[in-house]
Amino acid sequence: MTQVASSRPRVIHQGTSVEGVTEQISDIVLKRPIHRSYILAMGMAMMLVMVLTYTVFWLIWKGVGIWGINIPVAWGFAIANFVWWIGIGHAGTFISAMLLLMRQDWRTSINRFAEAMTLFAVACAGMFPLLHLGRPWVFYWILPYPNAMKLWPQFRSPLVWDVFAVGTYFTVSLIFWYVGTIPDWATLRDRATNKVTWFVCGMLSLGWRGASRHWKRYQTAYLLLGGLAAPLVISVHSVVGMDFAAALVPGWHTTIFPPYFVAGAIFSGFAMVLTLAIPLRAIYGLHNLVTIRHIDNCAKLMLITGLIVAYGYGAELFMGWYGGTPFDWFMDWNRMTGPYLWSWWTIVFCNVLTPQALWFRQVRQNVPTMFLISIIVQIGMWTERFVIVITSLTRDFMPTSWGMYDPTIFDWSTLLGTMGFFLLCFFLFVRLVPMISMSEVRELVHSTDGGRHEPKDFAPKYAD
Repeated sequence: MTQVASSRPRVIHQGTSVEGVTEQISDIVLKRPIHRSYILAMGMAMMLVMVLTYTVFWLIWKGVGIWGINIPVAWGFAIANFVWWIGIGHAGTFISAMLLLMRQDWRTSINRFAEAMTLFAVACAGMFPLLHLGRPWVFYWILPYPNAMKLWPQFRSPLVWDVFAVGTYFTVSLIFWYVGTIPDWATLRDRATNKVTWFVCGMLSLGWRGASRHWKRYQTAYLLLGGLAAPLVISVHSVVGMDFAAALVPGWHTTIFPPYFVAGAIFSGFAMVLTLAIPLRAIYGLHNLVTIRHIDNCAKLMLITGLIVAYGYGAELFMGWYGGTPFDWFMDWNRMTGPYLWSWWTIVFCNVLTPQALWFRQVRQNVPTMFLISIIVQIGMWTERFVIVITSLTRDFMPTSWGMYDPTIFDWSTLLGTMGFFLLCFFLFVRLVPMISMSEVRELVHSTDGGRHEPKDFAPKYAD
């Protein structure tokens, strides 16, 4: 047993015990005092949320004309931000579902906050289609229900596709995330020092006592939900890509969009995982749980998906030239040399050239460098969505209908406001929920140390 255990690749640092894992993670929620820097960060996030609240109120009062959208650019920041936020949420589902089905042990230290990142990012993404309606209070008109006028939504509209895709994605991700937290809520319940915490954690744990039948049903349900969530990695962003591919606008009408969007979503999602994991690792001293191997593996996946994204850029240029359609070739040339050339060369630098540094192990295992690369990739992926949405609409088939798009202060405030909402939710999550799955890490520690450390609160405390 010892030889088998020692031959396994080490996911966590040697010397980490089962008891130490439980105490280290649970104390962040139950015992760790709130630092001034945390209060300052929460205050900054709440200020951005107040900016978002004011912007949304003014938008409803005055209309979407306060944005920079016009004719022909009917889609502006709202749709670009929507696609960007949906892409960020994809890494959580990939880590939770796909890596679970592939039995990758290294996911256990990062899957919990990656799943939470998914929920918050999808919540931010869902705001933009609703706000883009202009009258968000009648959003239910796009839901398929038999209304009083006996009218159904236009199922050929990408807006309806997004409702189904995002709604399904959020629902399944929420259930999958909550089921995974049930054993940890029981651990917090048993370690609670006041009645309020004990009662809340007891309700959320659903009567968990750690019995063998509890574990059996939990593992079955978790695996089934993983199998249900895994296709969402492909389907959801493929639907978002079809929003563009189903149109005839130059630069959109291409079959490469669905796989290209999926790869870009995982690319930006893992960049956001690193953007969050590296500060959490440093602030809360999680170096023994979120190790260099986790950062290295995320960097490798970023490299793979980054190469797919680069291939997508090349395929767009090649097909624009080889297809012989003057509109598509002009669109590619306009992106590189037109009024928005800064955005095109930004994505080339951020999404094509910068990820090539990830070929080198010294770069992948350098924590400050990986944090910088993750930020650069996030900037590049947002700019890519800007290029796709804006440049195709400003220069379409008829030069007489060409126009320019200039984002207003309300466009930027909406984007920054959703960032504040995302950070506010994430800060609350870090303090109220175990950010790392204690049950999965304990099981991993117990299997890798050859059974030398018997888990104290991993076994059932009560007879079934």
